[in-house]
Amino acid sequence: RTIDGKAWTKVNPNCGSTSFVVSDLISGQEYFFRVRAENRFGVGPPAETIQRTTARDPIHPPDPPIKLKIGLVTKNTVSLTWKPPKNDGGAPVTHYNVECLRWDRTGEVKETWKQCNRRDVEETKFTVEDLVEGGEYEFRVKAVNIAGPSRPSATVGPLVVKDQTCPPSIELKEFMEVGEGTDVNIVAKIKGVPFPTLTWLKASPKKPDDKTPVLYDEHVNKIVGEDTCTLLIQQSRRSDTGLYTITAVNNLGTASKEMRLNVLGRPGPPVGPIKFESILADKMTISWLPPLDDGGSKITNYVIEKKEANRRTWVPVTNEPKECLFTVPKLMEGHEYVFRIMAQNKYGIGEPLDSEPETARNLFTVPGPCDKPTVSSITRDSMTVNWEEPEHDGGSPITGYWLERKETTGKRWTRVNRDPIKPMTLGVSYKVTGLIEGSEYQFRVSAINAAGVGPPSMPSDPAIARDPIAPPGPPIPKVTDWTKSSVDLEWTPPLKDGGSRVTGYIVEYKEEGKEEWERVKDKEIRGTKFVVAGLKEGCFYKFRVRAVNAAGIGEPGEVTDIIEMKDRIVAPDINLDASVRDRIVVHAGGVIRIIAYVSGKPAPTVTWSRDDQALPGEAKIEETAISSSLVIKNCKRSHQGIYTLLAKNAGGERKKTIIVDVLDVPGPVGMPFLTENLTNDSCKLTWFTPEDDGGSPITNYIIEKRESDHRAWTPVTCTVTRQNATVQGLTEGKAYFFRIAAENIIGMGPFTETTKEIVIRDPITVPDRPEDLEVKAVTKNSVTLTWNPPKYNGGSDITMYVLE
Repeated sequence: RTIDGKAWTKVNPNCGSTSFVVSDLISGQEYFFRVRAENRFGVGPPAETIQRTTARDPIHPPDPPIKLKIGLVTKNTVSLTWKPPKNDGGAPVTHYNVECLRWDRTGEVKETWKQCNRRDVEETKFTVEDLVEGGEYEFRVKAVNIAGPSRPSATVGPLVVKDQTCPPSIELKEFMEVGEGTDVNIVAKIKGVPFPTLTWLKASPKKPDDKTPVLYDEHVNKIVGEDTCTLLIQQSRRSDTGLYTITAVNNLGTASKEMRLNVLGRPGPPVGPIKFESILADKMTISWLPPLDDGGSKITNYVIEKKEANRRTWVPVTNEPKECLFTVPKLMEGHEYVFRIMAQNKYGIGEPLDSEPETARNLFTVPGPCDKPTVSSITRDSMTVNWEEPEHDGGSPITGYWLERKETTGKRWTRVNRDPIKPMTLGVSYKVTGLIEGSEYQFRVSAINAAGVGPPSMPSDPAIARDPIAPPGPPIPKVTDWTKSSVDLEWTPPLKDGGSRVTGYIVEYKEEGKEEWERVKDKEIRGTKFVVAGLKEGCFYKFRVRAVNAAGIGEPGEVTDIIEMKDRIVAPDINLDASVRDRIVVHAGGVIRIIAYVSGKPAPTVTWSRDDQALPGEAKIEETAISSSLVIKNCKRSHQGIYTLLAKNAGGERKKTIIVDVLDVPGPVGMPFLTENLTNDSCKLTWFTPEDDGGSPITNYIIEKRESDHRAWTPVTCTVTRQNATVQGLTEGKAYFFRIAAENIIGMGPFTETTKEIVIRDPITVPDRPEDLEVKAVTKNSVTLTWNPPKYNGGSDITMYVLE
């Protein structure tokens, strides 16, 4: 509330901490503040500020000015510049005071700091006057606001006051690029005392050392300022492109700077003459050279026009060529033509280059016939035709070939290719597809040049469209098993069947040390498996398989290993049934069934164990020739564990482990107890999780209640996932018993009941007043308040504070 007001105004909707910033205050107004603690029972008494608080920002002198620099120095003046302070102290800077300190020639201070300005300096620059020539001075500046002057800035100096001299220096851009017709200002910044004499020179880009003075006229002019020299070029031209040099000279030295100016415009004409590379009745190929002057920009293309020699009108041909060569099409035979070419860049089209008149006419004839073509690589639907170029090309290079075909029983020739076949360096070949199997074909070819198509060649020799047949490739055999007198063979068909279906296989073997292979069976074997029997015990044998088709017997595929005839020892192997996984989950009362298939030679012995101990008494083992099964009916939680199957024979041993989880309802929870009486109609219960969760996470706790003088239990809640819960809806003054059971996905476990009755009563009151209320920070429209919690919270956690 304000000091002249009586009503308190609430300033916050809620506050959970012990500090708060009160905003939206009126600058200059005085206020009192108070705060009260609140719990769920109600609001306690207030704590109030004793001293009044005025809303205003604190004001102090500004920071010192920064970046104080010395400018021009003469025999009795010094020019100074600086930047405003970073912090104005909460009030605007009204002016600056400039101070100086004089030293004597021995290096000792001759005077104290004194103010140099007779009036307030409002700008950030000042020229100190009436200094003693040859005197040595230091300078500093102070900023002033309504709170007073700042601390002084960093000092500059000591400095001897005298007229300055310095050799010339120049600042100038190194490169400028403009479009033709643009006004150009080449500005050079000049330094030097005394001010130097300035001269502009120009040189051609191709001869940078050949510099000549710039001639000033209406087109080019020189403008000299206080510290600049500008070369002004009005309506720039391509000829203004060059290397410009400015030279500055005074009695202390000379300085020079160069700048390259590039004036961009349209290109010049191409370099002639225009040459006629080839002349035909309907087209001509012309060539030329690029222009000497590309206008300062890359040539993007050339514009070509034509006209008949006896006419005046030019007709556009194209503007596409980027190279200096083009074939002009659609000419009329016997007509005389003139062509002209213009270069183009991004600034426009340059001047044209004209050709001499030339007549459209053929200077050569069609090519002669090719030799008779040959046919190769014949299949059932394709053939490859080969030929050589003709002896005479008619005076013009061969540009392509037409290939024709016909069946030997027909008379009509049909063109094979849609587009001319391109010539090659060493002969020409073309694969003809889409032929009819069993038909006989002939082929002929005609050469093409600029004059047209030559006469066809002699027809090729007839060829029938059919696939070539060869014996099949080798099969890929392997030995899958053996005994002391037999071997089991298996193979995959050959990768290549030779163009004919494989009709059977021949199996052969030979004893080690012998040269000849023996055939196992007189007839061909139809499948891809065979057992070779009747072999000698203890002997070593090699085996091979050959495929057969209509062309004959193919190459053999040989087994890489040499097989010794003796009984085979195979280490045990265990494979679980598809219904069994590495982990089995069973509900209590169900059946644990583990089926494993055991193989090996000789037949392995099989043993079962659980957790490296003997099996439970309820476990039954069922054996067959290929499997071993473990069965436990009506299983319990105690039956879970890691079950291990061990198979052994002369070849070694093999283990397989299966994790079995048996799920059941959870066990009883830990004894529940009362942790807190909350209100006159509720209490809070806490308990411990069951020692056994039944193999599945606890999903819920079920709570029931009964009055001490009743026998019936009443459900309290059905969804509790923590180990505590607040029971609501109780009657004040009555005594209750409670019981709790855990639940998982299998079901609900047994109840655990409280041993003592719980009487419901409410001990909670409002909290005491907060402690140590203080005003910490004040601005023109806000204050920051802090306090400590009350010593007593009324028996319930503080929920918020009410601030007024």
